[in-house]
Amino acid sequence: MRNEPVLGALGISDFDEQVYRLLLVRPDQPLSESAVALGVTTARVRNAVARLSTLGLLRRTAPGRFEATGPQAALTALVARRRLETEAALDGVQTAVADFTQLFQTARLRDPGRWVEVLSGWETVDRRMDELTMSVRTHLWVLDRPPYMKHVHGTPDTNEVEIAETEDLIARGVDIRTVYCPESMGRPGRFEVLSRLVEAGEQARMLPSLPFKLRIMDLRVAAISLTGGGYDNLALIHPSGLLDALIELFQAYWGRATPLGGTRPPADDKPSDEDLLLLQMLRAGLKDEVIARQLGVSARTATRRIAAVIERLGATTRFQAGVEASARGWL
Repeated sequence: MRNEPVLGALGISDFDEQVYRLLLVRPDQPLSESAVALGVTTARVRNAVARLSTLGLLRRTAPGRFEATGPQAALTALVARRRLETEAALDGVQTAVADFTQLFQTARLRDPGRWVEVLSGWETVDRRMDELTMSVRTHLWVLDRPPYMKHVHGTPDTNEVEIAETEDLIARGVDIRTVYCPESMGRPGRFEVLSRLVEAGEQARMLPSLPFKLRIMDLRVAAISLTGGGYDNLALIHPSGLLDALIELFQAYWGRATPLGGTRPPADDKPSDEDLLLLQMLRAGLKDEVIARQLGVSARTATRRIAAVIERLGATTRFQAGVEASARGWL
């Protein structure tokens, strides 16, 4: 039979449990004899018995004599009552969370330096952003638009660097969500790169325009540009009401944006890879000049290829072509 204390979760002390165990095996034993058996004073045993009786574990049979009640019913009732008390206490803690959060945020409003960190200068910004991005473990949510930094991780200036760094984040299990805009496609070939990264696991969407640059890392810090949309002056927003607002703002833009990429068409009705890429760029709202830069051709050639795809789909407008391409499962 196990003798180590097990009733502490019910608020019963180790000594009281010893008394209880003794009276389970020696019912109706005088308290004085129980005290001798335990090597303590009778008064101490009497106090323990009083506590156990209050809990319904013992009952008085005669002056100075007690016996245990049925453990199955008595202990089960105590466990149930303890659970209710614990649930009520946890509900009280949950209710207080909002109050604690307000106190936490209010205290930091008195000292803005604790929740807003302002960085100035390309070198300082580059180093700090590099540290933050390399430490990302769970989330990287981005509103992407130019201008870009030359060396900071996450805003590379070559397609090869972007692929390597993004695939590394994906391999680490990071939830990458990026909202792009047509201005994001200034670097030749980037749209094709994004299509590849979407297949690898990045979640990417497109909006016609974005007001500023934003990076949210692990939902614990946000980097937002302060001037000109660039990263030469940057604010790092730490846990606060402002960070919560930026997270909600990103989610609002994300909800409005159009997903990039799509399912591949059936083998018997399949556009060329170039036509598929062209249709994806049209759906993303890119203009002919931007599409030409992505394809590495002249604007006139891009316009001619767009017209050829529209004609192949039996459409007369770009919108009709998008609808038809979707109906065929091309997008």
